[in-house]
Amino acid sequence: MDRRPFLAVALAAVLFLPGCGIPADPEGTLERVSGGVLRVGMSEHDPWTALEDGERSGVEVRLIEEFAAERDAEVDWHDGGEEFLIGELHRGALDVVVGGLTEKSPWVDQAALTRPYVVLTGPDGSPEPHVMATRMGENALLVALERFLLEHEVEAAEELDGEVP
Repeated sequence: MDRRPFLAVALAAVLFLPGCGIPADPEGTLERVSGGVLRVGMSEHDPWTALEDGERSGVEVRLIEEFAAERDAEVDWHDGGEEFLIGELHRGALDVVVGGLTEKSPWVDQAALTRPYVVLTGPDGSPEPHVMATRMGENALLVALERFLLEHEVEAAEELDGEVP
């Protein structure tokens, strides 16, 4: 079942209900990033993210770079393991963390996960919906990233031979 129309309507309702307005970023992350710098933590997890000879590649690297470009922002990459990067995200040193995270991430209490933007089949044959992580409470950034991912989910699915959620 294609959930995109439902999700688009739900997102529009949240944004345009009287009295709700645009989601807030208490720390002003989306505003700071626009025309500025998007601080992204990257855990290597090919084909999502890879670093070889100083060159970054992978589906999520491309998506983040395009997301930043749409906001006239530079990407400031930070490398490390998931636990370290999520800790940096939680304390506000990073804006987004990527690296093949799934919606079953153990970091759900420390980060706001985007809605899944592509689903692959896991090693056990079960679906693995993939997400990115943002700082909790920075809802305008989360909504902007989710809109972007919604617009690009078909490209990501085709690149990975996955499914659109």
